[in-house]
Amino acid sequence: MKTNTSKSSITLPAKELALVEGLKKRLKAKSKVEVVRRGLLMLRDSVERDAIRAQYAEASRAVRKSTAAELEELDALSEEGLSDE
Repeated sequence: MKTNTSKSSITLPAKELALVEGLKKRLKAKSKVEVVRRGLLMLRDSVERDAIRAQYAEASRAVRKSTAAELEELDALSEEGLSDE
């Protein structure tokens, strides 16, 4: 059975290898590769979330002035038709 994978090998300093092995136990992962894979996926998700936050912040800045102006226009209408009684 052929799979869509490539073989690779990395060398880690002793401290980082110990971290991977410790996480393997804590996470009950089947292999060190699974630990690294899960870490990479979490990093990717984090980077994507940061990019989305930046896009929302930019969109917010882009419409902030026009939104304030529109709210100011509508403010005059908020009491229209109400009596002081």
